[in-house]
Amino acid sequence: MDPLDDVFAAMRVRSALYARLEARTPWGVSLAGGESARFGLVVRGSCLLEVPGVAQPVALAAGDCYVLAHGTPYVLRDHPDTPAVSCASVVRDRIGGVVELGGTGTAASVICGWFHFDQRAARPLLDLLPVLLHVKMEQARAIALQGTLQLLAMETGEPGLGSGLLVSRLADIVFVQAVRAHVEAEGRQQTGWLGALADARIGPALRAMHKDMARDWTVETLASAASLSRSAFAQRFRERVGQAPLEYLTQWRMFKAGNMLGQGHAAVGTIAGAVGYESEAAFSKAFKRTMGMAPGAWRAAARDSAMA
Repeated sequence: MDPLDDVFAAMRVRSALYARLEARTPWGVSLAGGESARFGLVVRGSCLLEVPGVAQPVALAAGDCYVLAHGTPYVLRDHPDTPAVSCASVVRDRIGGVVELGGTGTAASVICGWFHFDQRAARPLLDLLPVLLHVKMEQARAIALQGTLQLLAMETGEPGLGSGLLVSRLADIVFVQAVRAHVEAEGRQQTGWLGALADARIGPALRAMHKDMARDWTVETLASAASLSRSAFAQRFRERVGQAPLEYLTQWRMFKAGNMLGQGHAAVGTIAGAVGYESEAAFSKAFKRTMGMAPGAWRAAARDSAMA
């Protein structure tokens, strides 16, 4: 079990809106922020991406993909000195269509879109991601990602029956592939949970926990999975993850339980057993302490959110 599977299975993209920018120099557009994640694909040409919190403009080339998981506002333009028009004035009425802007110079084509997630299920991963995920086509996962992006470009370039649904599903895959490419490219240098996944010793322990979350894990058994002594494992785990091993285990048991409560009709006692609790009362107490509300209230809130 890849620990990311637990998150991706719960936070799949509910829908995706998009517009295809066909621009010629000079051109620039500012895209507003919001709760939904933002993504983009440069189909041809090149441009600059400017994001609050990122020190320098990012040069994007044909085939590059970017994801702003936190819904951060951003600007695309051909040159740092080119003024940018608001997306509200050029994109608002052309969602799912083609937007032409700029002058008569060099052409660029960019697909800009918005992911709509289940925010409750997505939060654990979104909290771990940086402001910007920039996937360059020369990265290791480029070939796999390129095929998805080519399908996305085709569906937005020549929409047909069911294109809206296909774009949503392709956007889902693009997000997963972008996160995976980010972990593989930056994981060893990154602190926190994503960095720990790439750690040769801590990674196996994390995968063991996620593979069998109901097991009666101890620090000793987890240390064995990491081929470390108990004290060395506990120290390294805290340094890489930022939590003690059993604290981490409890957090992710509650996350998994929350998803089970929100997505099905299993009894609370059944869910308690699935995440390692013999007593429903002990599980309910741990769930409320970790998630801020009782299991029944969580299930009701999740159903209300799904119906909204």
